[in-house]
Amino acid sequence: MKVNEILNKIEDNGFEAYIVGGYVRDFLLGIETSDIDICTNARVKEIMDIFSDYNVSSNEYGSVKILSNDLRIDITTYRRDLKYNGSRRKVEIEYVDNLIDDVQRRDFTMNALCMSKEGNIIDVFDGQKDIENKIIRCVGNIKDRINEDPLRMLRAVRFATTLEFRIEENLYKELKKHRRLISELSRERIKEELTKILVSRNANMGLKLLRDLGFLPYIGIDYKDNIVYISDICGMYSQLDIKEELPFSKEEKENIKSIKNIVSYGIIDENVLFNYGLYLAMVAGEILGIDKEEIANINKNLVITSIKDINITSEEICGLLDIKPCRIIGEVYDELKDIILKRELDNDNSLIKDYILINRKKWLDEGAVI
Repeated sequence: MKVNEILNKIEDNGFEAYIVGGYVRDFLLGIETSDIDICTNARVKEIMDIFSDYNVSSNEYGSVKILSNDLRIDITTYRRDLKYNGSRRKVEIEYVDNLIDDVQRRDFTMNALCMSKEGNIIDVFDGQKDIENKIIRCVGNIKDRINEDPLRMLRAVRFATTLEFRIEENLYKELKKHRRLISELSRERIKEELTKILVSRNANMGLKLLRDLGFLPYIGIDYKDNIVYISDICGMYSQLDIKEELPFSKEEKENIKSIKNIVSYGIIDENVLFNYGLYLAMVAGEILGIDKEEIANINKNLVITSIKDINITSEEICGLLDIKPCRIIGEVYDELKDIILKRELDNDNSLIKDYILINRKKWLDEGAVI
C-alpha cells in the first residue's frame, strides 16, 4: 500500500488530504517511519465509506485506522479542541473544515508540518526552520499547550532525547515551572514516554534532562550517575530506582527484579546461569561489563541446568535419610546443585548417594524437628 494511494482516494471523493506531523518531520530529517498520520476535511463516516474495501477501524476520538502489513495509517478529520477534563484528557472537540485550525492545536512546530501528495510542505509556524536549528518550540501559547495536555512535557524531553534537539528557552522555563502537572498523568502514559526515552541511545541525556527539569519526583523514579545503555528495556529499567510503581507486566517485573539481583551479586557464574538463565545473565552481564562470549562459555559448560538434571530422585533421598518428604529434601537438592555446578561432585547416582550418606547426620540434626 502506498500513501499516495490513500491521499488520492480521499481527494478523488472531493475532499482534502495531507500527511501531517511526525512523518513529515522524520521525512525532513531522513528518518524512516511506518507510522503515518493523515488529516482531512472528510468526516469519519465518509472516510469509512471511502475505504470500505480496506481493513479499517475507527475509535471514540474520530480517528480511522487503516491496517496494512507495511504501514500504520491513522486518518483524522480536521478538528479544534474545545474542552479538557480535570485529568487533562480531551472530552470535547469540534470538527472543522480548515487545515490551519487543525494544525494550530498541535504541540510543537516540528509536528505541525503538513505535506501534500506532491511533496509540497505547508509550514504555518516555521517548523522547518526549527528542525534545521534543532529546536523544540511550542505552537502558540506555551502555557495553554502544557495545560491542555501535560504529556507534552514528557514528549518535549523525549523528542530532545531521540532527535538530539534543544528545548527552546521559554518552553524550558515553562516545563520546569509546571512540572507538578506530570503527577496528573496516568502511570500508563508516563511509562510509555519514559520507555521511549530509555530505548534511545541518548537515554542518559534524557534522564539528565528529566532531572534538571525537576520531573523525576513526579514520574516516580531516580537514578545514580549515568546508567549503562543496553538495548534491553528491562535492563534499562533495572538500573533505575522506581519509587512509584509503573504498569509493568508480571514478566517485566520478574525480569527487572532478577536483573537487579544479578547486578547486585556482581559476577556471572554457574549459579547465576542456573538460577536465572542465559537471557537475564546476558542482560546483567552487559550492565556489569562482562564479555558475552565469556558468559556463553560458562553456560555452555554447565553440568546441570535444572534440579531435575541432578541424578537422584526425591524418593531415593528419603530412603537414604530414612525420612518422609519434607523441607530437608529441598535443602539436600540445593547443596547438591552447588557442589555439582562447581564440579566438586560428579553428577553420578552412586557418588551422590555416597555423599548423602556421608552427610546424613548433618541434615538430620538440622531437621531434628521433623
